[in-house]
Amino acid sequence: MPHTSTPEALWTGAPPESYGFKRIIYTKKGFIATVTINRPDVLNCFDSTTLMELGTAFVDASNDDNIAVVVITGAGNRAFCTGADLKEQEDYILHKPNNYYKWMYQFIEMHDRLRNIGKVTIAKLNGMVVGGGNELNMACDLAIAADHVTIRQVGAGRGSVAAGGATQWLPLIIGDRRAREMLLLNEPIDSYTALEWGLVNQVVPASMLDSAVEEMAQKLYNKLPECTRYTKQQLNFWRDFSWSMTIGHARDWLTVHAGASETAEGLRAFRRKQDIPYPEIRSRVAEKESNFSGHVDVVECKNCHQPMPQTFLFCGACGTKQKD
Repeated sequence: MPHTSTPEALWTGAPPESYGFKRIIYTKKGFIATVTINRPDVLNCFDSTTLMELGTAFVDASNDDNIAVVVITGAGNRAFCTGADLKEQEDYILHKPNNYYKWMYQFIEMHDRLRNIGKVTIAKLNGMVVGGGNELNMACDLAIAADHVTIRQVGAGRGSVAAGGATQWLPLIIGDRRAREMLLLNEPIDSYTALEWGLVNQVVPASMLDSAVEEMAQKLYNKLPECTRYTKQQLNFWRDFSWSMTIGHARDWLTVHAGASETAEGLRAFRRKQDIPYPEIRSRVAEKESNFSGHVDVVECKNCHQPMPQTFLFCGACGTKQKD
């Protein structure tokens, strides 16, 4: 993507407009940098380009000594962020699961840059927070939510596992039992429940969200920069520990299962705007001769009769093309 690559940018940051971002809006005003996911038509979900642009903006804000606070939000008032772009996942990953490994590189890189930005980050929750959007929320230091906001994890009900921050950080932030409730039941919580549980710091009317964020940012500005940076670094210990101990395995597991039956069912239901047939799936799993599993549907190669994933175009054993 276009961006300033002068040596000076490493030490001072660059004008936001020099980056030519397409998926995000990046602005600097005084000591505040604001990063806005600008995809309101798809509820501010992130595709691979969005992840790359977010990571680039976080590096720039980190390098700019004029910036004390970084605000992350979404365009419009319907959604803060709703996680991964499922259309991209279906188009590029479902039939080539190894692409998920590449996608996860951008996801992990974005999160690492955000957590290690060296500035205080505020999640400005302007609308629904879903899945990976809540992981983005939890990666920030502080969060202020509009009073109409709901927060929800959806992985187990949609054909994925929320192991990109949620399984690691929710128990630390809201406690083990509540984390299990969110991750296993997938039911939304409202903003005041999120406040009670400690998932956000403040809840305000939507009309007051901007001023509440600015007021908090001003308080943060009136602190010593290096002491603030290292306080944040120390506070990151348990989040970083749980992340570093699990994210590599999560990347591998999610890649292996990116073409799995359950994933395909979730994407199919999303595309058709239908409910997932959970009882039917459980019945298929329980069948004695079932080839349905949480991994991949298995078929026989039409030439050598060796088992192979149903979605593969060529047999891995003999190389015979399976589909015209």
